[in-house]
Amino acid sequence: MQFQLETITIKGSYFSINLNRLVLFRVVAPQDYLKSTSDFSVLLMNDGQDFEAMKLEHSLYRAFSSKTMKPFIYVGLSCNENRVHEYGTASTADFKGRGGQALKYSKFITEEFVPFLKQEFKTSTDFNEWVYCGMSLGGLSAFDIVYNQSSLFGKVGVFSGSFWWRKKPYVKNDLKDRSRIALEVIKNCAYAEHLKFWFQCGSLDETADRNHNGIIDAIEDTLDVIKELKTKGYSYPGDITYVQVEGGKHDLPTWGKVFPQFITWAFK
Repeated sequence: MQFQLETITIKGSYFSINLNRLVLFRVVAPQDYLKSTSDFSVLLMNDGQDFEAMKLEHSLYRAFSSKTMKPFIYVGLSCNENRVHEYGTASTADFKGRGGQALKYSKFITEEFVPFLKQEFKTSTDFNEWVYCGMSLGGLSAFDIVYNQSSLFGKVGVFSGSFWWRKKPYVKNDLKDRSRIALEVIKNCAYAEHLKFWFQCGSLDETADRNHNGIIDAIEDTLDVIKELKTKGYSYPGDITYVQVEGGKHDLPTWGKVFPQFITWAFK
């Protein structure tokens, strides 16, 4: 019987010492992965449990089939009931104590899982070929890890990132609003000239507008992160790409629809 593989999918689990739990993961590779003698770029994603809901298999197959894309493998990491504690910023929890295990999650990624992938799969030895992405709080987590561990990654993609994450409650008329933790993460970490950033927001991500300036918080928080990155030395446009989806919501269908655009940016 003759047949042709479209993609190769592997599901597994990895016991993390830092998290003290099994972490489920999914690897999706091009059909020629097994026969290839070359290394592959890597797309690592938080919230990998949303793979089907975002219809990523079709998006990946199209990318794998493209002659203009670098060969890569997708690795999705599933979260569990501790998502709001494991995702966040490694430097500090937010003012409600959420994200208290983000440092452990960061160590799991950088000290355990990335070395595991490099040992067990045909992954590139060039950190520029490693891309990390996430949605919402998973996007904040991916951004924080990449920015603080730039020797391991070259690019990061953030879909509707939770950049509202703050160390104290919002104070009315606080125009600078430096309590948003991501801004301090950017300020306090060294500039890495190779890093590239991709941000996405939807015009209907939310309705909240805390300072009543006509811009919803999700968009304003992301634009302020971009502004902080520019102050650090990153160029926009150039090092930074921003995609605003008109009518886009804070949901899986929106992120799944724009995902092919992100993949093209990451691996073209």
